[in-house]
Amino acid sequence: MEAASKKMILRIELWHTLMLLVLLVTLGRTGVVEPQALLIGGLFMGVNFFLLSYGVAWTLTPLASNGRIKTGFFLLILKVLIFLGVLTTIFFRFEIDALSFAAGFSPLLVAMLVEALRTRARSGI
Repeated sequence: MEAASKKMILRIELWHTLMLLVLLVTLGRTGVVEPQALLIGGLFMGVNFFLLSYGVAWTLTPLASNGRIKTGFFLLILKVLIFLGVLTTIFFRFEIDALSFAAGFSPLLVAMLVEALRTRARSGI
């Protein structure tokens, strides 16, 4: 993976973390959201995005061999299955507020948009 892609992924993760903390401080005190569910949702999506982005980049490198592509594809499928299992466990074994959980991973989408706009502004498009 090239250095620019790694930096972009890390910046997205940083934006996501900052926005999650802002949500936690602002909404957590009001009682609108459950702070624990908010943090779990944010952590879940942050780790999921990180693994997915690096897994795809590792699989799609220009010099990837056929075996590496197959292994990467298998690992990505395994990651999806594990995360679905973790998500199912979170909701059925623990009493987690679904709306607070969703609010925890929503900043990741905003972080991606912010980084895309930042990159576009820097490139002058």
